[in-house]
Amino acid sequence: MRYFGQFGGQFIPETLVYVVNELEREFNVAWKDKKFRKHLDYYLRQYAGRPTPLYYAENLSKYLNISKIYLKREDLAHTGSHKINNTIGQLLLAKRLNKKRVIAETGAGQHGVATATAAALFGLKCDVYMGAVDVERQQQNVSRMELLGARVILVKSGSQTLKDAINEALRDWVTNVHDTYYVLGSVVGPHPYPTMVRNFQSVIGLETKRQILKLENCLPDYLIACVGGGSNSIGLFHPFYNNRTVKFIGVEAGGLGLASGKHSASLAEGTVGILHGTKSYVLQNKDGQICETHSVAPGLDYPGVGPEHSFYKDTGRAEYVAVTDREAIGAFHMLSESEGILPALESAHAIAYLKKIAHKLKKPDIIVVCLSGRGDKDLEIVRRFKL
Repeated sequence: MRYFGQFGGQFIPETLVYVVNELEREFNVAWKDKKFRKHLDYYLRQYAGRPTPLYYAENLSKYLNISKIYLKREDLAHTGSHKINNTIGQLLLAKRLNKKRVIAETGAGQHGVATATAAALFGLKCDVYMGAVDVERQQQNVSRMELLGARVILVKSGSQTLKDAINEALRDWVTNVHDTYYVLGSVVGPHPYPTMVRNFQSVIGLETKRQILKLENCLPDYLIACVGGGSNSIGLFHPFYNNRTVKFIGVEAGGLGLASGKHSASLAEGTVGILHGTKSYVLQNKDGQICETHSVAPGLDYPGVGPEHSFYKDTGRAEYVAVTDREAIGAFHMLSESEGILPALESAHAIAYLKKIAHKLKKPDIIVVCLSGRGDKDLEIVRRFKL
């Protein structure tokens, strides 16, 4: 759909109208094409390693005195995060559209790695835009992209983070629409990207529903996931949308605290605006200028959010909260030490919120947390952070 309530749409330059509409038509045809879906399923299973486990975190559950916490282990997917679900789908579309080159933006580097991986698999040239600040703090992923054959293009404009990487990728796309496909990494951007990425990531929630019914013979009480642009969380939430007993909690980056202004909590603190071709909640000043953001987790360091999340907020279907840098780092250590699992700092935000709500929960409550990625990439950030 083009809109989720008032949110979404296509706010793009005329140059992109044809190529975006072409993408929408091709996606709609492909999504109904049994052969396309069969190819997608094959690569997700045989290459990406799906289904990922739904793991009962018994030690963490006991530590927090919460009845049952399950972790949806997207960190165990090939490349180490949920991003591969989307890039395989979009690269299959790029091949259908006869594109020879793909471009992508990346913050934490996981989407860049996943795009470079899929490009190598399908034999396409790949350029990845990445802010200079993120290049500095995610050197491991930069090396991975380059080893996979991608060219990492340093972005030194603006805040030199994810927002600016998207800006540069869009500028590239505008001038190279005939042979280039833009692999957008989250449920943001102009239609059809929010719907398309949501559909590719819904494999997370569909698997979770089957797995929890088999394990517990009931649906969970809560689904919790981090929210930057919001693809892992929408992927988990959407298949449960009509199951109204299941509560959704999206956890944003509270940075140094909401009162400090140094955060990335678009849903908690933003107002309705336009960013990167879509209408959504955005961090902007009274003149409509986009604000600088901050998060210890590079993948959450973005001043907007997907339009479907904005719709969930306004309709009350999901609750959105914020967790500080310090709380996320603490949760990184907590999960590492209790379960032997190093979470990505993005995912650690979702883990941190468990500690905040533990006292409110009833003993039988079942919680599923999306562990969207693994924490190898963040070890240097964690090491330098002073708790």
